[in-house]
Amino acid sequence: MPILKINCWELKRCGREPGGSKVNELGVCPAATNTRVFGVHGGINGGRVCWAIAGTFCDSKIQGSFARKVSNCMRCDFFNLVVTEEGRNLMKTADVIAKLKEKK
Repeated sequence: MPILKINCWELKRCGREPGGSKVNELGVCPAATNTRVFGVHGGINGGRVCWAIAGTFCDSKIQGSFARKVSNCMRCDFFNLVVTEEGRNLMKTADVIAKLKEKK
């Protein structure tokens, strides 16, 4: 089992994690519930690869696909934290997206 690290909802305090303060208003974030990428970069579900998951919360609104939100993500403090922490072990976004598309 990998060592779990801080997840996006913990750093950003968006309130969209299961049981979070904004779930009734904004819904549960797909990064918090996507089990296909559990453990990637030491995160719970998609909590350390949120930039690759459609429907995450950025710039005060729910974002769409990776292609539409990538420029926002590249400027995000959480994204940059993960890039710094993972260094050469950072999984390529294309590989994360492929993992997200895998059938269970």
